[in-house]
Amino acid sequence: MEREDAVGKSGPAGPVSVSSDSVSGPDGFDRWGEMVGKAVMPVTMASEHADHFRGEATTLELARTEASAFSFSPMSAWRTPAHIRRSDPENYYLCLVHGSPIVLEQRRNDVLLTAGEMAIFDTSQPLFCDFQDHGRPTRVSLLRLPRAAVPLPGDRTDGLVATRLPAQAGSGVLLASFLTGLRANAGQFNTTELRRLGAMALEVAATFLAARLDLSPSLPVESRQQVLLARIDAFITHNLSDPELSPATIAAHHHISVRLLHALFEEEPETVGATIRRRRLERTRTDLADPRLRHRTIGEIALRWGFRHPADFSRAFRRAYGISPSDFRHTA
Repeated sequence: MEREDAVGKSGPAGPVSVSSDSVSGPDGFDRWGEMVGKAVMPVTMASEHADHFRGEATTLELARTEASAFSFSPMSAWRTPAHIRRSDPENYYLCLVHGSPIVLEQRRNDVLLTAGEMAIFDTSQPLFCDFQDHGRPTRVSLLRLPRAAVPLPGDRTDGLVATRLPAQAGSGVLLASFLTGLRANAGQFNTTELRRLGAMALEVAATFLAARLDLSPSLPVESRQQVLLARIDAFITHNLSDPELSPATIAAHHHISVRLLHALFEEEPETVGATIRRRRLERTRTDLADPRLRHRTIGEIALRWGFRHPADFSRAFRRAYGISPSDFRHTA
């Protein structure tokens, strides 16, 4: 298997990285089984596509968890009591389906999941998965949830396995969007961002599961604050192009005061304003380096990402990167 590690662009060294693996050809199916056994849990697999199996996996190793994106040929997998006796990492996995439907069976529950739907499964109990053949690869995102890191009663959480979890309302929308964003931008995060995203992922997932069990009030205050930060983080990302985006509009959208918004960011590496400015500058830098956008002027690109005045944008760009936008575009 090929493996590529992406080194974080900034921040302290630590157990965070991005890696990718791919298999293909006659021996791809056996290698895929080995990779799944190490990355998720040991299982027994079968596939009608074994002779020409193809699979790709990308894993973001975050603080205390991992988020993985898989794309592979149709197959089935079993986790038996014998597998569990040999190796049990004691994890839940949250699964979000992007491609062909999948079937999950665990604890006498069974569910058919189609694109956009979510469920959890447990490594400590027997499991059957059928990744169906609908003429296109199976694509799923997985978020590892260590049982010890889920602040909910284990017996109650176990009852949720292999049941359809709502992804179109409440915190389910946030969680599905979060996982989809991680999948789409796996190679774009720096080390500091990966650390924050790991903590956010666990908090958002715990809040989501607590709501399913009607246990939200029992979550620690810190968890609820992290979920609010995750919602704010997603809102900033989705509205960077709006020149009206500001601490005041963010606070109003989330029904909190500007003072509380700034208080939430006191433990973060940046203020709210600095976060907006940095992300806008990162988007403009990406566009300036893109040869497909050479027909756009620097001013148009700046305006596209919320900078009203070209002169202000140029000064901010030079302060951040030590070079003018025009010189960066030329060298890029």
